[in-house]
Amino acid sequence: MPYFSIIIPVYNRIDEVRDLLASLSQQTLGDFEVIIVEDGSTEPCKAAVDEYASKLDIKYFYKSNEGRSIARNYGMERASGEYFVFFDSDCVIPPQYFATLAQELKRNPTDCFGGPDAAHDSFTDVQKAINFSMTSFLTTGGIRGGKVKLEKFVPRSFNMGYSRRVWLAVGGFREMFSEDIDMSTRIRKAGFSINLFRDAYVYHKRRGNLRLFCRQTYVFGMSRITLKLLYPDSLKLVHCLPAAFVLCSLAMIVLAIAITPWAIAPLAAYLLAIFVAATAANRSIKIGLLAIPASIIQLGAYGCGFLKAWFVKILLGKGRNIEEEILIRKGK
Repeated sequence: MPYFSIIIPVYNRIDEVRDLLASLSQQTLGDFEVIIVEDGSTEPCKAAVDEYASKLDIKYFYKSNEGRSIARNYGMERASGEYFVFFDSDCVIPPQYFATLAQELKRNPTDCFGGPDAAHDSFTDVQKAINFSMTSFLTTGGIRGGKVKLEKFVPRSFNMGYSRRVWLAVGGFREMFSEDIDMSTRIRKAGFSINLFRDAYVYHKRRGNLRLFCRQTYVFGMSRITLKLLYPDSLKLVHCLPAAFVLCSLAMIVLAIAITPWAIAPLAAYLLAIFVAATAANRSIKIGLLAIPASIIQLGAYGCGFLKAWFVKILLGKGRNIEEEILIRKGK
């Protein structure tokens, strides 16, 4: 019986699944099974799975489309491992990942864990710029596993795991946006331990273009208000900073047009700091330049989604039945 069960929900991502399975076949510790749950894809990844059937202990399931959370729960119900490990299909796993994870769990036993993400050398410059905007202290406060962070770490579903004991006590994911933060919060409130294993990182491809990235971060901003309605004490200052960025940027632009161009100097200085940090981190001026629009989109889209959801769900009071809304989505 494997120690780890890797559970991967998939929807029309055959090329990504092939890359992910290739990386799993190169692990230095192989005490795991792989469970692929095809969530009603119109372009199934079964062919990619078959390519690695002889190299991995792998199980493939096809089900009707109900959402990634339901797909993860479906996989857990069919898993054999002591720990469930969740990756997104757009991840590539370093060869030492499971050896590192096993060492960390032996040294520091925990009920739930997560790790950070990074950009692989093979990723496009846009993907590297987006990765910077999602992981830099300058843009997200380091809350996704940074060494310096403004809020305690919360595991995310692209690199997250918890024990079978947690699953039996807390259950699975609910079908909602930011379901991983909801899951981590429920685990913590149930009294289980959560730890960051910084050396157990994954390479996360994220979105391939800025338009899709904009839509994704906009939804992240809206879901933060949903989380506040579910857990009133979960909203921290760091989560409000993108909204402050939007409002302050608009105020500076208006002042620059109406009074003096110097009013926009703080925003320019901030974007210059992002350029310098991204250039140094990636050793590329091009990525440093791309990090500027990526960071503006990350902060701006998140902030706009946050402000809209706050206005509709809190100020107008239309978010009072959020628990009922989630249950209707069949995530209970």
